[in-house]
Amino acid sequence: MGARTGPGSAMTTRPEKAAAFLATTKWANSARAPLAGDASNRRYERLTNPDAVLMDAPSNTGEDIRPFIRIAQHLTQHGFSAPQIYAQDTENGFLLLEDLGHDLFTRVIHDNPPIETSLYKAAADVLIRLHSVECPEVTAFDSALMTEQAGLVITSYQHGITGQSDPETLGQFKSQFFDILNEYTQAEPVLILRDYHAENLLWLPDRNGVARVGLLDFQDAVAGHPAYDLVSLLQDIRRTVSPDTITATIKFYIDQTGQNAQQFTDAFTVLGVQRNLRILGVFSRLSLDQNKTQYLDMIPQVWAHVQRGLQHPIMAPLAQILDPILPEPTPENLQHLEPR
Repeated sequence: MGARTGPGSAMTTRPEKAAAFLATTKWANSARAPLAGDASNRRYERLTNPDAVLMDAPSNTGEDIRPFIRIAQHLTQHGFSAPQIYAQDTENGFLLLEDLGHDLFTRVIHDNPPIETSLYKAAADVLIRLHSVECPEVTAFDSALMTEQAGLVITSYQHGITGQSDPETLGQFKSQFFDILNEYTQAEPVLILRDYHAENLLWLPDRNGVARVGLLDFQDAVAGHPAYDLVSLLQDIRRTVSPDTITATIKFYIDQTGQNAQQFTDAFTVLGVQRNLRILGVFSRLSLDQNKTQYLDMIPQVWAHVQRGLQHPIMAPLAQILDPILPEPTPENLQHLEPR
């Protein structure tokens, strides 16, 4: 189905607008059940008879479904299993999407642990293919932007726990990290999906090649270093990936792409620190500002990734700045990140 115009202005509530949107489709009378959401203001519902997924992304909360549509079309055009778009209302923020099923990587691996490495190699194969096609025009995830985002660890995480954050220290952190990123993460930009992990990937074994991996949550895609999505995949804060799978997956990617192993693994380390520092800040802000305290439970896992990354010799200058100022996420400290 093509684009849909927005429901009439008399419809004021989200449920009424959603019903008006669905009334223009063959899903008007479908049964609906809520699906787990994410850190955004988007909500999802699974529709049955026939199967589909409704994305509810209200524009008045800062959501915009147009990037999702554009990236989904790019992915499907190149043979990837992003959800097909059945209907859309860009004015009011509704999408009706193909239902790719229930078999998230997390669930499949839980039920059959020996399959972990083969699934992660399949996910790496998607990245290999994705990085071989032309990158669409998206925001550049460059050293300046990555540095700014990583600074949230001071302005949101440290400040949230201690009530303090020194502008001079923040400036030193940004200057040092910018230099490290510039030295170790320069590469031809590729499309990176950013939240590429086991709870956003679905196993579709009836499909072929890279289409066997279903892709979700890619609307924030940017252009950056090819190691970034591999970091997201392997430094998963929602499940612990086995060391053997981590080693095998990185080796698989390097072998298949011909990357310089030392340069790639150095970039992997630096990007892992960047990503997890940003997440510490984001999760702190989500709890303090939006009452999403469930993210506090994942902070110790994020912290562990940060500490491992900072132990690498190339991160020593940054560790010297952060080690004295970042409080460990003890239960007592995490209480300071709960809404006041």
